[in-house]
Amino acid sequence: MIGRVVLREQVKQAILERILRGEYAPGDRLIETRIADEFGISQAPVREALRDLELLRFVESEAFRGARVRTVTPEELLEIYPVRAALEEVAARAAASRLTDEDLDALDRQIVEMSAAAEHGDVHEQAEHDAAFHRIIVEGSGNSILVDVWRSLRVEMRTLITALKTGIDGEEIVEMHRPILVALRARDAEGSAASIRGHFARFAALLEATLPKGPEQ
Repeated sequence: MIGRVVLREQVKQAILERILRGEYAPGDRLIETRIADEFGISQAPVREALRDLELLRFVESEAFRGARVRTVTPEELLEIYPVRAALEEVAARAAASRLTDEDLDALDRQIVEMSAAAEHGDVHEQAEHDAAFHRIIVEGSGNSILVDVWRSLRVEMRTLITALKTGIDGEEIVEMHRPILVALRARDAEGSAASIRGHFARFAALLEATLPKGPEQ
């Protein structure tokens, strides 16, 4: 089962990269058998990967016609940032007084791992540790509804999308997380909330700068 999950994630990331780089254009068919043959795997993890990408709205499926690359507008790529900023601002404000020293050390470790991944140019691993950093804060809020909503956003994959689309330097991403940890260590609720808000405003600006200005990309 673990192997299948890993395969699904690998296929999903490979297809996503091709979509973002324009190798798969809007309207292109994504044929399960062809992709499975290319990777030398069964169709099951390919089908699951395409289903995940459909939930992220990069792929659309029609009965009897299969999956195709969906046209994604710049606005759709950007719309996650005000949502995450609002959610995580609330989370950071609550977490500032709730996070334990162990939690804060865990945040620090995620920054160290992010930096190591950046040094090796591993965008996927960096996205995993980036998402883990934010997950610790959200879960530290103690708000179960907020946690459920945050998880539904599929943050890790959307973080990867931003990294691939912007081409932002990995170490710059690392540095953008440090002020958040500083504010949390100081138990500064409003400072933590402001750091999170600024963090997402910066990412949104970076992504917006890379996107075409027309109605479609």
